[in-house]
Amino acid sequence: MAISLYSTEAGALVPFTPVVDGRASIYVCGATVQGAPHIGHMRSAVVFDQLRRWLVYRGYDVTLVRNVTDIDDKILAKSQAEGRPWWAHAYLYEQEFTAAYDAMGVLRPTYEPRATGHITEMVELIARLIDAGHAYRAEDGSADVYFDVRSFPDYGGLTHQRLEDMSDAGDAPVRGKRDPRDFALWKAAKEGDPASASWPTPWGRGRPGWHIECSAMATRYLGSAFDIHGGGLDLRFPHHENERAQSRAAGDAFAGIWMHSGLLNVGGDKMSKSLGNSVFAHELFERFSPLAVRFFLSTAHYRSTLEYTPAHVEAQQAALDRIANFLARARQALGAAAPAVPEAAAGYAASPHRVPEDFAAALDDDLSIPRALAVVFARVSDGFRLLDGRAEEQELARAVGEVELMLDILGVNPTAAHWAGGAQPAGASAAEGALDALVGELAQQRAQAKAAKDYASADAIRDRLAAAGIALEDTPDGVRYEVRG
Repeated sequence: MAISLYSTEAGALVPFTPVVDGRASIYVCGATVQGAPHIGHMRSAVVFDQLRRWLVYRGYDVTLVRNVTDIDDKILAKSQAEGRPWWAHAYLYEQEFTAAYDAMGVLRPTYEPRATGHITEMVELIARLIDAGHAYRAEDGSADVYFDVRSFPDYGGLTHQRLEDMSDAGDAPVRGKRDPRDFALWKAAKEGDPASASWPTPWGRGRPGWHIECSAMATRYLGSAFDIHGGGLDLRFPHHENERAQSRAAGDAFAGIWMHSGLLNVGGDKMSKSLGNSVFAHELFERFSPLAVRFFLSTAHYRSTLEYTPAHVEAQQAALDRIANFLARARQALGAAAPAVPEAAAGYAASPHRVPEDFAAALDDDLSIPRALAVVFARVSDGFRLLDGRAEEQELARAVGEVELMLDILGVNPTAAHWAGGAQPAGASAAEGALDALVGELAQQRAQAKAAKDYASADAIRDRLAAAGIALEDTPDGVRYEVRG
């Protein structure tokens, strides 16, 4: 089955047809490093990490570029307020983003360019736009350079808007602009700006506008035509609309498919700085394991709005614990016969296992991860039945291999080396992990005794555990246990 992805520009599912056979090129808008990362940043990062992993599994050689915006008005303002040089401020928060991505198991991008490292490419692109009649120097004589939206008839084509209906329409005068909707490609240096925050150009000293940097960096690393441009839904307009307009006006085909991950609500409201309801990554990791957070972020379709509450994460932690319990028990039962843990970095080619067809069909269909997780849960239920029914070693090993492969593609395999115990809730100890293994072993012995109709031994195991404050519960999906006071 061919991979289909939802294209914002087309407004429909389209087949993934790469520019170069066997290769997939992806540009994802990364962070503007003005402050600490929040859960919304993590959701977008996880979505495109999962897309990348799936494309790798499907045999593509993936190049993923994720930029860092390390110069803009907010960075300058916040660095001044916090009393540090703007470049030190940007680097501080860039490191925080990197640490959060790493904690969440997001694979490092192939390239992670900074805006300040690509001024030359931006200036060259702006010059091309001026020469083509799509950009102009500000009419007040400053070093500002604007894109002329009326010169590009398809402006609004990404977000399906007409120019006259856009929110900035009107006759109010804007300094140096021909039309209020024209957007900045280059911004003149302002009085009071640090000297290090501007660069010389044919139009005067200044710094880049927000949109030009992504057009310049995407084409620098991926070429004039590439496969997928990704980012959060909030970037569709004006950021991505403007990227598309300036790139195509300059003669570049640019992105074939535009993908956008959905927004995240907190307590029923859209997360925003103005509402003061941002949930920062470091706060999440104090309460939950990064694995639990990533698992929670994977439970809704990437294009849908996801509601965050601590209770929602806790509910998903229970599901994750069940998966981890199966894998721990199965690996213990298999011993040396347990399959190798799959790794995205190895390209999955070395894995002797393949994912179930239903799982593959779900991810081929616009990265439908909730459907894919349903396949995982069904296979885990099968696995518990195999454990409790004294299955053949080969059959159990296959179940483990398939479950772990599916989970690794989603980036939530609790046995992966990256997580190293992260399947447990925040604050869980090694002792709790040991308890899982010991109870699992006794539960397996009890199941074997019942299968042999040795009910006295089965009851004795249950009674020993009950005396230690551990209650066993037989369910259709296997045995669960609860520690009671």
